[in-house]
Amino acid sequence: MLVIISDLHLGDGTTAASIPASAFYLFAKRLRQDAHFASLRRGKYRPIEELDVILMGDIIDPLHSTKWLFPPQGQEQYIEVNGQKHIRITEEGEPGYIRPWSDPSHPLFAPKLLEVTRAILEHNRESLDVMRKLANGEFIEFDPATENGERNAASQTKIPLKVRFHYMVGNHDWYYHLPGDTFDPIRRELIEAMGLSNPPGPFPYDLRKIDPSREWKQDEAPQIERLFNEYKVFCRHGDCFDSFNFNPLLGRDHATLGDAFTMEVCNRYPEELKRRPELNPEIVDNLRNITNVRPALATPLWISGQITRLAQEHRITGVNERELKKVWDDLSDKFINLKFVRSKDIPFKLDIVDKMQAAIKISKLISLDTLDKLIYKLQNRRLFGGEGSFTQFALNEPAFQDDTARYILYGHTHHQETVPLDYDERGGNQIYFNAGTWHTYFDLARKDPTEKKFVPYKALSYTTFYRDDEHDERHFETWTGAYA
Repeated sequence: MLVIISDLHLGDGTTAASIPASAFYLFAKRLRQDAHFASLRRGKYRPIEELDVILMGDIIDPLHSTKWLFPPQGQEQYIEVNGQKHIRITEEGEPGYIRPWSDPSHPLFAPKLLEVTRAILEHNRESLDVMRKLANGEFIEFDPATENGERNAASQTKIPLKVRFHYMVGNHDWYYHLPGDTFDPIRRELIEAMGLSNPPGPFPYDLRKIDPSREWKQDEAPQIERLFNEYKVFCRHGDCFDSFNFNPLLGRDHATLGDAFTMEVCNRYPEELKRRPELNPEIVDNLRNITNVRPALATPLWISGQITRLAQEHRITGVNERELKKVWDDLSDKFINLKFVRSKDIPFKLDIVDKMQAAIKISKLISLDTLDKLIYKLQNRRLFGGEGSFTQFALNEPAFQDDTARYILYGHTHHQETVPLDYDERGGNQIYFNAGTWHTYFDLARKDPTEKKFVPYKALSYTTFYRDDEHDERHFETWTGAYA
């Protein structure tokens, strides 16, 4: 039995909220139930001996942490706002400045990653404890089978099943793919806290290159590759199809524009507002949920809706919407002028940096209200059409084209999918799955988007594959749920 989950985005609590421990208990319950169903083999009861879970990237999320904005521990400088102390944010060129796009060999990089990682593990201790207990065989156990292939419920002996967790990285946790003795101890802490089966070397990312001509090295992960062969599946996170979050020339050991935008605009915006004396820090806390807004295109609507609501409730005093928007615009300006961002600007070519620069200039010239109307007009269809499908990329996947995999799995989009790709008499079905996400969301209410109402809920999805003799010859199943 093989289970695939992706995009948990467990953070340290300094930005958007992670999905709570209740989701992990629910998953453990479902996993126990599925394991018992899998033990029904051709009409007989025989407990399964193996249960593997592939964590398909963006599980631990060091990128969604404001700790990157501050100097190393022990070197902080403080400013005081309304009697509250705040750590001063470091700026480019200053001592102590370190960001996810800094050189990984910089002496401050690994210690900052360790600081953030430990904060995430501590913040999600109860959730990860569920994983560790699953790995230790504490959550799933079976009654032994009788000689006739029936369950012996009267037996006092129980058979524990240890779940093996295998970690692959995506675009928010690619740091754990970095090679070297400096990063191995960080991975060891993850392995211990999460009950992983990975060795302490770089967690795998790309187990089969789409383009063999690319210079980066293909990863090796014998345990995961064995599962691919046994279950006829192939997994990759999927960020390689997203140019904002992956650089195809450099590979996965390098930061992207998406990293810089997330850090310097999305993560930093609430922190900057906290440092404005006319604003109550508790009010600004709401804006930390910016990364949990869905659809993603509705993010500007959510921001303006929050600002409007707080103004109507008279909870914002001494500042208007235009000033709050100016803070966002100023951060966008800083982002586009970062040396890292400018280095991605290709001369004499209209590239993504040029497009972002143009969008920022337009945004600065219009009000929040005008921006909202523009979004309604240009994106109305996409607001209700999900986050986009990766089906076209699955059709070009080498493991699909040479028939070594019957099932292609991606993550990244947070949009669960089951899409038939092909069928042949020799091999049977070929299907693309997107593994979806585990996430807390604020989803735009569809009745009247102009009212900017968002409904909170928690989403959870996973995909399961069975061996030929498991679960009465069932091949796969997907599960997607939501609760609030």
